[in-house]
Amino acid sequence: MIQYTLSIEGMQCGMCESHINDAIRNAFPVKKVESSHKKKQTTILSEKELDESALRAVIDRTGYQVLSLSKAPFEKKGLFSSFRKSRRG
Repeated sequence: MIQYTLSIEGMQCGMCESHINDAIRNAFPVKKVESSHKKKQTTILSEKELDESALRAVIDRTGYQVLSLSKAPFEKKGLFSSFRKSRRG
C-alpha cells in the first residue's frame, strides 16, 4: 500500500472536503481518501502508484490547488501489531 499526503489550498468546509474526495475516487482506484479543511490536507491510500501529474490535474479541475505532494509506503497497524513485533525480537 502507498500513502499519498497532499497539502491543498482553498478548502473551507466539509463540502470542499467531499468535493475533493469524490473527484479523487472517480478518477483513481483508491482504497481510502480523507480530507481535512482544518489541516488543509488530503490523505490517499492506494494499492498501486498513482500518476502524480494526473492527481494534481484532477484536484486543479475542482478549483483547489495542490501545494505539495508526498508518498510513502503504508503498513496497516492493527491492535496487536506492536505486541507481535516485540515478541519476535
